[in-house]
Amino acid sequence: MKQPDYIFETSWEVCNRVGGIYAVLSTRAASMQAEHPDKVFFFGPDFGDHSDIYFKEDKKLLKEWQHTSLSSLPIRVGRWQVPGEPIAILLKFDALWARKNEIYAWAWNKFQVQSHAAYGDYDESCLFGYAAGMVMESLYHFLKPSAVSHQKADFCMHANEWQTAFSIFYLQDHCPEIATLFTTHATGIGRSIAGNGKPLYDYFEGYNGDQMAAELNMVSKHSVEKQAAHWADCFTTVSDITARECKQLLDKPVDIVTPNGFEPTFVPKGKAFDARREEAREALRKVAGEQLGGVVPKNALFVAISGRQEWKNKGIDVFAAALDKLAQKIYHSDQPEKEVVAFVMIPYLDRAPSRKGKVSAVFVPYYLDGHDPLFGKTYYDLLIGMDVTVFPSYYEPWGYTPLESCAFHVPTITTSLAGFGVWAAQQKDQYGVIVIDRNDSNFDAVAEHIADDLLRFDRLCGEDKARARKEAAAVAKKADWKHFFKYYRQAYDIALRKRDNRISELQNPRLL
Repeated sequence: MKQPDYIFETSWEVCNRVGGIYAVLSTRAASMQAEHPDKVFFFGPDFGDHSDIYFKEDKKLLKEWQHTSLSSLPIRVGRWQVPGEPIAILLKFDALWARKNEIYAWAWNKFQVQSHAAYGDYDESCLFGYAAGMVMESLYHFLKPSAVSHQKADFCMHANEWQTAFSIFYLQDHCPEIATLFTTHATGIGRSIAGNGKPLYDYFEGYNGDQMAAELNMVSKHSVEKQAAHWADCFTTVSDITARECKQLLDKPVDIVTPNGFEPTFVPKGKAFDARREEAREALRKVAGEQLGGVVPKNALFVAISGRQEWKNKGIDVFAAALDKLAQKIYHSDQPEKEVVAFVMIPYLDRAPSRKGKVSAVFVPYYLDGHDPLFGKTYYDLLIGMDVTVFPSYYEPWGYTPLESCAFHVPTITTSLAGFGVWAAQQKDQYGVIVIDRNDSNFDAVAEHIADDLLRFDRLCGEDKARARKEAAAVAKKADWKHFFKYYRQAYDIALRKRDNRISELQNPRLL
C-alpha cells in the first residue's frame, strides 16, 4: 500500500472553530502525527487574535522556508494547540482580491468552474483555496529531495469541503506531482434541499444536482464542489448516506467512505472524570437557576442539544416539539417526576429561557470555547455533566455531536438520517445510543418517541443509568481514530496511484 511521506491538509476550520469539521481535523491530528511525525502540515486562514486561541506561532519552524516563501502571501508557522500539536501554517490572501477575475477565468477554462453566479462567502473561500495551493507548491519545492540525491518523496494534499477546492485545481495545474484528495462532509445541494423544506428522501432519485443548483441559487458553490469531486485523485465522504448523495447530486461516486472518529485523549479518566463531571453539573445547575429564576435541584435531568443553527436540518424543531410533549406527559403523570432542564447550545439562537410544569429550556447562544459570558467553559467541559443528549437530525451526513456525547459517557438520541446513527445502529452496545427511524413524513412520531425516551431516562434507576453511560462509552471506543484511520491510509493509496497514472499520461500522451 502506497503511503505519503508528507501530508498537506487544508480546511477553513484549521485553527478556526466554526463547526464539526474542526472536531474532525483536530481529533484526527494525533493519529496523523503518530504515523507521520512532523510531516503533517495543516493550512488555514489567518484570523489574527481569533486564530491565536488555537495556534501558537513558532518562527523557528521551517525557518529557512519562511524567509524564502511567497512574499505576496503573508504566512505564520506554528503548532495547532490540539492533541498531537501538528504544524499549522496560517495565511492571509488579501493580495489575491485584485486577481479575482483572472483566477475565475482560469478556473473556468481549465476546470469548468462556473464562478459567474458567485455571492456571499464564495469569493473569500475560493481565493483562500487558491492561496493555499500557492503556499503548498512553495513548501513542496522546499521539502522535496534534490534531484542529485536520487531519492523520492510522495506528497498528498487533502482538501476539505468546497471552500478549499481551488487548492486542488491549483495543484493539478501547477504542481501535478502532489496527489490530491477531496472530502465533501455534506453536499451543498443536499443540505440546501433539506434546509429549504423540500422532501429530500421521498423523491431522492428524481433530483438532478445541476437543476437544483439553478433553482436554489447555488450554481457557483455546486459547480466548485462538483468539479473538485471529479478532478481530485481521490474523492471521499464521511458516510454511506452522503456517498449516495454524491453519486446522485454530483454525478460522481466516491472512491472510499472515510467515517469520522474521535480522539480519546480529550476525555479525562478515573477520578479526574468524576471531578470534571461534578464540576460541570454544578456550573449547569448554577446558570440554569440564574436564568430560570429559581433553584434547580441536584437530581434534575440535564438534557442538551447542540450544533449549527439549522432549525430543520439539525432537528431543533422536532426537539422543541418533543419538549412540549414531555411537559404534557409529566403534567398528566401520577408519578413524582424529577425536573428536566434542556440546554439548547446553538450559537446565535438567542431566546429567553422558559419554564413549564417541570420542563425548562435554557438557551446558550455562544460558541463554547471557554470565553463565553455565560459559563466561561468549553463545550466538552459542559458536555461531561449532561445526563442525555438529543440530536434528531433530518440532514446529517455523519453527526459528530452524538459521537462526542458517547465519548464523554453521555447516552444520546439520534436518527436514521445521520451517518453516525446508521453506523451506531449496527453496533451491539445500543443501550447508550437510541436511533429513531426518521423520514420526510413522521415529524410528530419522532417528537413523541423523543419525549418517551426522555421520560424513560428521567425514571431510570442508578444501575440502569450506569449501564447506559457505560454502553455509550463502548460505542465511542469503536469509533476511536485508531480504528477509523485505516480508511485514510486507503484513501492516500488511491490518490497516490491515481497520481502516478495521471503523471504517466501527462508524460506519455496517448495518440488520438
